Amino acid sequence: MADVRLTAWVRGRVQGVGFRWWVRSRALELGLVGAATNLADGRVEVTAEGPRERCEELFRLLNGGSTPGRVESVTQRWSDASGAFSGFAER
Repeated sequence: MADVRLTAWVRGRVQGVGFRWWVRSRALELGLVGAATNLADGRVEVTAEGPRERCEELFRLLNGGSTPGRVESVTQRWSDASGAFSGFAER
């Protein structure tokens, strides 16, 4: 089965609270590659690639209420994996 790409935009109090580090840790535990990036408007963009079920688990964790800070909403887009990542970065 082909890998997928999850792109998620997380809104709330998610910058300056260890959120990107937390996302990176969860993604690595799930065997995913990608990046978590602060955006100028205060959101964090999470891009993760790997097996669909593992990306879906990361998405559930983003919505799960146990993240650092406070997540108000998460929007998502699914696409085919690009293979552009070799690890998981915080940017």
